[in-house]
Amino acid sequence: GELPLNQNNHTTRDFEMNWRQQSVRTSVPRPFAQSEPKTPAQIQIRLAGDKRKHYEGRVEVNYNGEWGTVCDDDFDISAAHVVCRELGYLGAVAWYPSAKYGKGEGHIWLDNVHCTGREASLADCLSNGFGVSDCRHTEDVGVVCTQKRIPGFHFISTSSNDVETLDVRVEDVRIRATFSQRKRIPITEGFVEVKDAGKWRQICDEWWSPMNSRIVCGMHGFPGEKGFNTRSYRLLSARRKKNYWGFSVNCTGNEAHLSTCRMGKHRLMGNSTCARGMPVVVSCVPGRLFAPSQSLGFRKAYRPEQPLVRLRGGGNLGEGRVEVLKGGVWGTVCDDNWDLRAATVVCRELGFGTAKEALTGARLGQGMGPVHMNEVECSGFEKSLTECYFNRDALGCSHEEDAAVRCNVPAMSLRSRLRLSGGRNPYEGRVEVLVERNGSMVWGTVCSENWGMIEAMVVCRQLGLGFASHAFQETWYWPGDVSADSVVMSGVRCSGTEMSLAQCLHHGKHLSCPKGGGRFAAGVSCSDGAPDLVLNAELVEHTTYLEDRPMYMLQCAHEENCLASSAAMADTSSYRRLLRFSSQIHNNGRADFRPKAGQHAWIWHECHRRHYHSMEVFTHYDLLSLNGTRVAEGHKASFCLEDTECDEGIPKRYACANFGQQGITVGCWDTYRHDIDCQWIDVTDVKPGDYIFQVGAEVRHTHLSTDALVHRPSRL
Repeated sequence: GELPLNQNNHTTRDFEMNWRQQSVRTSVPRPFAQSEPKTPAQIQIRLAGDKRKHYEGRVEVNYNGEWGTVCDDDFDISAAHVVCRELGYLGAVAWYPSAKYGKGEGHIWLDNVHCTGREASLADCLSNGFGVSDCRHTEDVGVVCTQKRIPGFHFISTSSNDVETLDVRVEDVRIRATFSQRKRIPITEGFVEVKDAGKWRQICDEWWSPMNSRIVCGMHGFPGEKGFNTRSYRLLSARRKKNYWGFSVNCTGNEAHLSTCRMGKHRLMGNSTCARGMPVVVSCVPGRLFAPSQSLGFRKAYRPEQPLVRLRGGGNLGEGRVEVLKGGVWGTVCDDNWDLRAATVVCRELGFGTAKEALTGARLGQGMGPVHMNEVECSGFEKSLTECYFNRDALGCSHEEDAAVRCNVPAMSLRSRLRLSGGRNPYEGRVEVLVERNGSMVWGTVCSENWGMIEAMVVCRQLGLGFASHAFQETWYWPGDVSADSVVMSGVRCSGTEMSLAQCLHHGKHLSCPKGGGRFAAGVSCSDGAPDLVLNAELVEHTTYLEDRPMYMLQCAHEENCLASSAAMADTSSYRRLLRFSSQIHNNGRADFRPKAGQHAWIWHECHRRHYHSMEVFTHYDLLSLNGTRVAEGHKASFCLEDTECDEGIPKRYACANFGQQGITVGCWDTYRHDIDCQWIDVTDVKPGDYIFQVGAEVRHTHLSTDALVHRPSRL
């Protein structure tokens, strides 16, 4: 979290060293480039650094048996393309200067690199020459490569102990199920096959280990592996033509992908057979969320129990900000030392596979409350993140450093039965589903009656398009496929936890949709980012109090339905008992929160502060008995949805004075003080006792996507 306070104080030795380096910069002019050497040097390249994906990192070069770095001077995207292709990727996406992936060590082998982009190796590019550099490691360059591999690419490297290992960049790995198991979703068991030079090949199991199976299962979204009936597979493989891969695999159990395991020459190719073995088979244990099923039809969504660790703020399945429960309070994890090993522990704990990414810098939104863990270090075999070592004394992390994960999830074939049609881009359109009718599969629309944001969220998640930004009940402006105009799904009601729209409650075969489909069909608009509104629970608890207020002072509030129903018969001289409190709503997400309705639809209110209401209901306030029965309720319209305060360095964007724009900027919060009308629950008719006070958010027809916050019992 914190930088050292004495970071600008240098010792005499440091000063002399820096002075010498500076003198080199000023006294020796940099040559533009030297001529290309007649015999290019033999080098190896790798990507290194912390907090990165496997296809990005600091560029490191092995020259004369020593690893070093590359300076960012004159480096460009053409040079990045050469680096990525030398590593077996199709090309580069971007490059970064100034040690984005951390400072390297040792030599800075190359400086002032100039590439055309067509070179076979970085050693072929023009440069100052190996070891000729006036740079520091603060200038180490990094690249981001495409995730697609060059088909059939092999990269051979030599480890420090002179034992030859092979870093084989395979194109793909799959679990090929037997014919009888292929209808089961997801596929959890079958032959392991590697795509090499465009062909699928089997692996000989003579040197195969359970750790290898653990990695294959993790890649495919499963937390673990289990045993299987070897005899049946041996009989099956004896009848099949085999095409073996020429390498053996040796995994430690912590790798993110099979290609990062140690590889060895197997000398088995084509139709050669294992002398004492057969093709490798794996059997994986799916998480409870992905129990195999014969059908993708209606199935009640499993609500996972996550007593110690949970993910929040992610738009897609298996991703989110990591939060842990400690002392009854949810808190976040600091990203110091956060890596794929710790992220994978989280993913497996929650029933997913290995981690695809260990995200830092609050990439999936900032959390609230305490930061429970810092400098986390995991072996990779812990059952829970809470079993990993962490520095209990390390302080100073802010929520700008919240750690997050993206996990490998099983292939559920969910996207094939849902599509968006007629939109201006792939992220929006009319929702169309594929269903069986009279023995054939047909596309049709979804009835828009009661269609809202929760249903739209499930659609966007199923399609892998992130968050829902809008839910549409009319889609006449999106001309979809005319043959799909008929309604094939009605009465849809989702809880928000479903993986697919088919898992939501709906009418089944007996459809009921008075408006019909076509122009009235349901539609959605999805987005990569979304607001994440979080209530400051502590402020509510600290500001709650009871007030007896005369009825004659509550006329405006009465007009806006902010009092209990019994107030309609109350005398103007009577009193109402109000449970009052302040609320503070933070936007910790990745997009500004805006009212769904445009300014033309806002409603002017003479009462209170004389400005426009942008949303009819912004938050709900409920008082519950200890068994969960609601005994009193209230609600808050957005009298003035604006940026009350913001984190340091973030300017306010929304202010509702003079009919201004309303909303909450990312990193800002809107505060409603306890002395504002309707910032209460009318408890006049509630008997004295212990109750649960709950604050929730209206999410069905708005942008808002947040959890309800339930507070501990309070006494009236």
